[in-house]
Amino acid sequence: MLVLAFDTATDVATSALVQDGEVMGERASRAVRILEDVDSLLAEAALQREAIEGIVVGTGPGSYTGLRMGLVTARALAIALGAPVAGVSTLDALATGAPGAHPVIDAKRSEVFALEEGSPAVMPAENLPVKPGDVYVGDGALRYRELLEARGARVPPDDDPVHTPWARHHAALADGFGSPEAAQPIYLRLPDAERSLSG
Repeated sequence: MLVLAFDTATDVATSALVQDGEVMGERASRAVRILEDVDSLLAEAALQREAIEGIVVGTGPGSYTGLRMGLVTARALAIALGAPVAGVSTLDALATGAPGAHPVIDAKRSEVFALEEGSPAVMPAENLPVKPGDVYVGDGALRYRELLEARGARVPPDDDPVHTPWARHHAALADGFGSPEAAQPIYLRLPDAERSLSG
């Protein structure tokens, strides 16, 4: 099965083309350029968009705008190509890329997204439970490196690829492909615009 996977939940957008578990190509950039990356990946593999048999999209948690862009792109491609969609948590993808490590995503506002008893949660960075000696990965771990290491955590170097939610891991975790609407975002909190209106 030829799968297109991508994640736009964090500052680093990733995409990958995976054929029966084999990574045919992968991209990562600071800009969300999913459609450009898709075309580039397909061109390198000498394939047309119509060859895509499944789409995997990162469901966060992460940036509200980034999540919406990723989900809208996944749904548009699914309709255009007649391909089923599967959603995969960005935290789960990070964890898959660094077995045994704790994934932490920068949630801004001095908060982080992390797994709490296996489920996504948002919390103040200072309240993140830290196990001395354990490894923490993701842009949240990088942003709060000093705080984590002061509590005995280990954070790999800034340029270590384990901090990136690589789309190949989303493809590996995908299960239960279905309608585009089945991939639901993990928001955990209101977007800034709604917070401002309610305030």
